[in-house]
Amino acid sequence: MARIVEEQPYNGVRERVERLGLAPLLDELRNILQDFPLRVKEVRDANGGAAVRKLIDTRFERATGWTKKQTGDVDWTKCHTANGTRVCLGVEIQFSARSDLIVVDLIHLRKAITDGKIDAAVLVVPSDRLGVFLTDRGPKIADAKRHVREARADDLPLLLIALEHDGPGPALAKQAKRPPPS
Repeated sequence: MARIVEEQPYNGVRERVERLGLAPLLDELRNILQDFPLRVKEVRDANGGAAVRKLIDTRFERATGWTKKQTGDVDWTKCHTANGTRVCLGVEIQFSARSDLIVVDLIHLRKAITDGKIDAAVLVVPSDRLGVFLTDRGPKIADAKRHVREARADDLPLLLIALEHDGPGPALAKQAKRPPPS
């Protein structure tokens, strides 16, 4: 099964999650991310990150209550009421784009927090080990930490999560590249 191999908290996110009653949603997120087989061809750049993203999105779709947003917003959110107050967790999944697009995810998360749409943020990326086996220039946890630091996003109540595959398998399909304009 896929597994979380690292979590990097920023700006009191763990305390905020506990205080606001978001722990059940974070636990549910961890189950979504870990409770499925994830095998990849263990060769540099042999697997498509979009295929992993599709697997994760399917897991969210099967779970109840998670809302998916399209481009320009937080990927997945879920809210619940704790002690009469509605609280929300926002999740960005970054497996299939260039690592520098992590900054865009951080912008989405910051905007959702400042607009009052979410109370805590999570960014899920491949572990450094898994990232090697996905398409080149894709993100890894080391990239995410660097981008959080360089974008000065360490003031967000943010949890970085690194996901690891569970062993060798066939290559996961890569996205077809667009043909050059004629």
